[in-house]
Amino acid sequence: MQTLKDWIDKLKRTDSLIIVEGKKDKEALNKLGIYNIETLGGRPIFKLVEDIALKAKRVIILTDLDKEGKLFYHQIKHHLQRKNILVEDGFRHFLFKKTNISYIESLPRFI
Repeated sequence: MQTLKDWIDKLKRTDSLIIVEGKKDKEALNKLGIYNIETLGGRPIFKLVEDIALKAKRVIILTDLDKEGKLFYHQIKHHLQRKNILVEDGFRHFLFKKTNISYIESLPRFI
């Protein structure tokens, strides 16, 4: 992935389940044509992981880069990997290392 447009195009084509924190994050990705999304939805992490384990073998975690989002990311990743679910980190790393985006809900403004 070279540009944010490449990142979005690749995310649109992925068959991995995308995990975001909330409804605004999901709506932002929907505006970009990305739909295979699961939100935390106020569920405890263990319940989210159980639900995801029934649906997916590969996931992309796109929580925000604030303190809470980083904590969610590490907790979710740890528990999913314990269930042998592959966590694809490339999308998250690109977004937060190659752009100034810290919040998923702000993505449409950058396009």
